Amino acid sequence: MNIRSLQVFVMVIQEGTLAQAAAKINLSQSAASRLIQILEEEYQTKLFRRERKRLVPTRAGEIFYPTAVRILSSIKAIPGLLSEAQVDNGVPLRIICHPRLISGLIVPAMILFAEQQPHTRMKLEVYPRRYLGQHILEDNFDIGICNLPLPVQDIQVKVISNAAVHVLLPREHPLAARDWLGPEDMIGSRYIALDETTLLRQLTDLEVVRMGQTLPVVHEVSSTTAAIGLVKAGLGFTLTDRGMINRDLVGGLAQIPWRPSTVMRIGCFLSKTPSRHPQTEQFRDCLITIASGT
Repeated sequence: MNIRSLQVFVMVIQEGTLAQAAAKINLSQSAASRLIQILEEEYQTKLFRRERKRLVPTRAGEIFYPTAVRILSSIKAIPGLLSEAQVDNGVPLRIICHPRLISGLIVPAMILFAEQQPHTRMKLEVYPRRYLGQHILEDNFDIGICNLPLPVQDIQVKVISNAAVHVLLPREHPLAARDWLGPEDMIGSRYIALDETTLLRQLTDLEVVRMGQTLPVVHEVSSTTAAIGLVKAGLGFTLTDRGMINRDLVGGLAQIPWRPSTVMRIGCFLSKTPSRHPQTEQFRDCLITIASGT
């Protein structure tokens, strides 16, 4: 297999056009086109069809894409793996997740795991949800944690938490003594929202629309930590799933159940590679322990 052909194939799918893919890897369009042709001839399969000025993957191309990504990722990882193999304390347990799970789940689980396995190294990589799917496809990890549903298919997931969404506001707020709050209660209050790419925002927006209500956004942030900081400063309220918040972070704030009830499911998944770290399942148990105690 021609590795350069594989790179062009993956880049065309990711960039959308042959011209952009060729520019990305410093090739001429004709050279890139020839490399695609070599790959198709080698396996006697059409990987793209042309629609106007774009190359659209065929069914064979779509099926082949995840495998191609994993192959390239494995090749890219070889220097790092060889370097890690020379370190006395071995290769690290590789963890991937997206940012909003760090303080309430991932870091506590890492601390618990370190108490149980003090000599095992860990490597945490954090990616926004919109990029996490690509890294899952690359399969360059041992265990991943993500809000469900996963951004990719064909991955076996274990649900470790069903965290209810709450309204987070200052304790001195007039609504802080309520048993629950809904969209109609928050009219006139200043809404600090996570940005529209986040799953929590998408789910809560959908429920608000179904109720025939609107929640005008005053401030928009991409980080739950940032939203909580603004709430603490008295700039408004935010919505978040209670279970995945670091308790120290929300000290001094009221957490009121949100209606209609909205639940954020958290799941973990393991690498498909048979050579994943031998302590992977033990770290998964740590995640479950922390999640069950939130």
